[in-house]
Amino acid sequence: MNAILFKQMMKVNMKTFMNYAFGSAFYTLIMFWIYPSIGKNVAEIDALVAAMPEGIMRAFSLSGFGSAEAFISGEYYGLILVLLLAIVIVQLSTQLVAKLVDQGSMAYLLSTPTTRTKVALTQAVVLVAGLFMIMAVTALAGFAGNAWFLRGEYEFNTARFIEINAAAFLLFFAVGGITFLVSSVSNDEKRALGISGFITFGFFSLDLIGKFSDKIEWMRDISFFSLYRPGEIIEGTVNLGLSFTILAAIGLVTFALAVFLFRRRDLPL
Repeated sequence: MNAILFKQMMKVNMKTFMNYAFGSAFYTLIMFWIYPSIGKNVAEIDALVAAMPEGIMRAFSLSGFGSAEAFISGEYYGLILVLLLAIVIVQLSTQLVAKLVDQGSMAYLLSTPTTRTKVALTQAVVLVAGLFMIMAVTALAGFAGNAWFLRGEYEFNTARFIEINAAAFLLFFAVGGITFLVSSVSNDEKRALGISGFITFGFFSLDLIGKFSDKIEWMRDISFFSLYRPGEIIEGTVNLGLSFTILAAIGLVTFALAVFLFRRRDLPL
């Protein structure tokens, strides 16, 4: 890895990281601020949720509002955070490689005393560091919200909340590997962005649609998004070891393949 390039790229992208991180943190705090008013009537609200079609509950990861983490899971981690991170990862992975190749900036980077492998590896680390930063700030906001708004008066399972954040990080570590691979073999920024967006939101849509009915649940089997199940994490009914291992493996393999192919390919420099 090239330390100088890493520092420069982190500096260039820090504003983007912080905007998304604090936006996510702010929304998380709002959820914790709202929960006490819901927690007072949790029985009635849970009855209303239970009356919803099962497909709707699965699609939006609704598992009742008996605890703060269950509420946050359904209202934020189940859909909004996924869409937020998808946008971030698709855009950032494209900017870190394909955009530089398309605009000719990659030629300047490779003219310095460094190698293609170091450049690609550094850009990959920048992407993962940005993702980790967003998730870390989001998780810290959750702990702060628990301390400020719940104050021990409402149930909050810290371990489950950490597991949800770890699951979200690993899901988009895998997504990041795939989109970074696309970016690493592309010469055109718009094309890379389109392909990465199609793959990411395509697999997300397969998982979402497959939740609505048992007849089309097979669609989830071909989507790695199905390995991210915040509602089931809250209930403690999911095999985290298996899903975490698969997502980590997808990310590691695709990032490694991206670096390898970028080193071997012909660049229009």
